[in-house]
Amino acid sequence: MAIALPAAAQNFPAKPITIVVGSSPGSTTDGLARAISQEVTQITKQPVIVDNKPGASGGIAAQAVARAAPDGYTVFMTTNTTQAANPFLFKRLNYDPVGDFTPVAALVKGYLLMVTNPGVKAKTVSEFIALARKEPGKLTFGSGSSSARVAGELFQQMTGVSMTHVPYKANPNAVIDLVSGQIDMMIVDLTTSLPQVRAGKLNALGVTSLQRSPLVPELPTLNETGLPGYQISYWNALYAPAHTPEPVVKRLNELMLRAMQADGVKRFVQQNGMEVFTSSPQELKAFQASEVERWGKIIKTANIQPE
Repeated sequence: MAIALPAAAQNFPAKPITIVVGSSPGSTTDGLARAISQEVTQITKQPVIVDNKPGASGGIAAQAVARAAPDGYTVFMTTNTTQAANPFLFKRLNYDPVGDFTPVAALVKGYLLMVTNPGVKAKTVSEFIALARKEPGKLTFGSGSSSARVAGELFQQMTGVSMTHVPYKANPNAVIDLVSGQIDMMIVDLTTSLPQVRAGKLNALGVTSLQRSPLVPELPTLNETGLPGYQISYWNALYAPAHTPEPVVKRLNELMLRAMQADGVKRFVQQNGMEVFTSSPQELKAFQASEVERWGKIIKTANIQPE
């Protein structure tokens, strides 16, 4: 059997590959999956299908891939939500973020934008912190994803301010209420927030990367304006079911790294305020372990009770 594996990998893929995504069509992860699928199809001459299975914070998609045949033909394109945050946000998961998957490749990192509704009397991060300290618990922040929630909690932990959290099913829903003045602040992905900033409907105070974003180079980082050391990102990566043969995982990794260098994929990444962040399977395994530790610490310190 061991002798047959390299030959199987050499001929991989011999049929269509399905990329399962735990979010709806039109999401950033879905868009990335579709951009990559086009490139992999060109390279392999095999169709690559994107299968959207939203729900349960990515848990439905995760479970589907965990139960799939470990042959490399069903893979999971996901985020830090399923692989790092969910174990601390849910009392029971229907999948094991580590044991049920074989890491294939990290793909991108994305950063968030701190935005407020125009009625908030703060034009900088420092001014917002001062306002929040003046009236503890009065200001609200919304979130419709684990990244947005943890970003807001980390902000409170590093500044010592107290805000009221307002949960939403998805970030776009929260942004609608932010624009209308129902909530005061969000720290949310650029894809969702930047169009509203450019339309003059939201104020942008800073980005969560350590370096300024090429999309909004005039906007300071939170690190440089009022909150030294603040940095948080979300990420996308590809996983296969546990026990997928190593040569197949290696071939999938090669395909992902080639796709990430394609002009169309790099253009999508840049337009959505992300950066290419690729890895070997071993590097992704180590990175995920460090992220589980970091996200778990923030969530536990915030005393967020698992649902």
